[in-house]
Amino acid sequence: MIDGVETKRLKVIPDERGRLMEILRRDDPIFSKFGQVYMTTTYPHVVKAWHAHQFQDDHVAAVSGMIKLVLYDAREDSPTRGEIDEFFIGQHNPLLVKIPRRVMHGWKCISETEALIINVVTEPYDYVHPDEIRIDPHDNEIPYRWERKDG
Repeated sequence: MIDGVETKRLKVIPDERGRLMEILRRDDPIFSKFGQVYMTTTYPHVVKAWHAHQFQDDHVAAVSGMIKLVLYDAREDSPTRGEIDEFFIGQHNPLLVKIPRRVMHGWKCISETEALIINVVTEPYDYVHPDEIRIDPHDNEIPYRWERKDG
């Protein structure tokens, strides 16, 4: 696994009223600090990639649908430089993934329904000076292709 990446298996607690799933607690070993929480969605077969942050860590969980979350370590000072991590997360595999700053990441919705993703970040979004590095999802130097592997 890429240096600094951590995961937390999420537990769904059902009862006759519905379900509850804790995503991130301040007493979790995976937690470092709070910046903000946001929700985003991705439509089926859409790729949202690649990007990284200089100053913030992300904590990503898909709470509806399924995504293929892919991380690429482009950090020059990292012992895992050049490595790729792939996680299949969502309603059939509830998992929280901590993505360290400066690790390129993105995802593809692999369910037939829209995926709903919760991200808990360590820094609030700066509208004037966004902390984002973005590159094209398909035309880049990252040795990864978003196509299905069975085709």
